[in-house]
Amino acid sequence: MLRKWLSIAMLFALLLPVTAQEDDSSLKTTFRGGLNRTGVYEGEGLRTEPDVAWSSDVPRPVRTTPAVADERIFIGSEEGTLYAFDAQDGAELWRLDIASPFVSTPAVVGTTLYIGGLDKYVYAFSAETGEKLWESLTFGGVYSSPAVSDGVVYIGSLDERLYALDALTGEALWSFDTGGQVWSSPAVADGVVVVGNRAGVITALDAQTGALVWQAEADEGIDATPAVADGVVYIGSYDQNLYALSLENGRPLWSVDTGSIIYASAAVTDETVYITQYDGVLLALNRADGAELWRASVGSIAYSSPTVVGDVVYALSEAGGRLYAFDAASGEELWFVVTGTQGDYRSSSPVWADDTLYIGSNSEGVIAYR
Repeated sequence: MLRKWLSIAMLFALLLPVTAQEDDSSLKTTFRGGLNRTGVYEGEGLRTEPDVAWSSDVPRPVRTTPAVADERIFIGSEEGTLYAFDAQDGAELWRLDIASPFVSTPAVVGTTLYIGGLDKYVYAFSAETGEKLWESLTFGGVYSSPAVSDGVVYIGSLDERLYALDALTGEALWSFDTGGQVWSSPAVADGVVVVGNRAGVITALDAQTGALVWQAEADEGIDATPAVADGVVYIGSYDQNLYALSLENGRPLWSVDTGSIIYASAAVTDETVYITQYDGVLLALNRADGAELWRASVGSIAYSSPTVVGDVVYALSEAGGRLYAFDAASGEELWFVVTGTQGDYRSSSPVWADDTLYIGSNSEGVIAYR
């Protein structure tokens, strides 16, 4: 359960500037399908077992999630190479060898690709050619995946800070010391940036100024990325709890002891929260109060986050990289396929675009299912 809840918003809300924020929640070219990080994609989903449309070899290990933009697939490897593939047939368009291993998932905005490296740098590249546009140094490796909104790149670092960088130049606009290593990726909603850290602290900041809005503290660390929907933040912790907090002030709305460590990020629809647990259980919870609706097994331990497309939920396990499809309402297993060995701690999560399901695999590179 939450050990501490500090709401600066309740004390200083009238002093903080009102920020104009365009609605980027539909952006599909970033980790978890948008700035709100809900893991929900528009479409009908694949209810019957799909065929492999193509696969492209990427030297292992691949622990990052593909980004899809303008009919291209972008993915980095821990070998230190960034790739661009044609989304229709998997043909390699370009590759760029960097000394840095990549675990961060790219974000693509317009013709620019943003990504963090374990060499402590945040990079911007041309999505069309791979040309490096800028690099910005942090003081720790970057596992966090960038969120780009209103010309600002938000990203966390193992130096315990959350950074706001100018998207055109990479210049640091502000940074905030969260008090713990940031593996979590920031979510942006309603002018607020939210992120977790390995000290178990959930931090909400004013997106424009970096001023603290509120903090809440779990009993143990957090790797998960927050999902934000309708003013509520959903996030899991090593302490086995899934939390629902007010985006406005961090007030706890409900929490559920799931009985297992949570590394994955939640998928959030209008009525349901889906979460994959370390013990290999996919849970569906009522969004209003956290009541359990159903549970299903994915066969082995799981780090990958679930993805929702229409009435189908996809979840991935470590052993053999089994990709499962479940009916979103009932939890009935529809099918599973073996995608190959996954990478410990940072398994790729499924991505949906143009009637195709994409997944990164440690042994198979990138796989497209149709």
